[in-house]
Amino acid sequence: MADLENKYEDNVSGSFYVDDQCIDCDLCRETAPENFNRQDDGGYSFVFKQPETDEERELCEEAMEGCPVEAIGDDGG
Repeated sequence: MADLENKYEDNVSGSFYVDDQCIDCDLCRETAPENFNRQDDGGYSFVFKQPETDEERELCEEAMEGCPVEAIGDDGG
């Protein structure tokens, strides 16, 4: 389960975030490319845009559920 206290600072403010458990597997970026991006120097994903539509939210939730290390969180904010 993702930990809000360990989220990467690259994440934009909002409910979804990626924490330091990310293994850079690319699943979230493939599932929700409008919302997740890669931090090339650190080799991890982060949320660069919070979902703005129902479809984007559904894709972010799908990415969160599919994350193999549970590095994606949703704090409901």
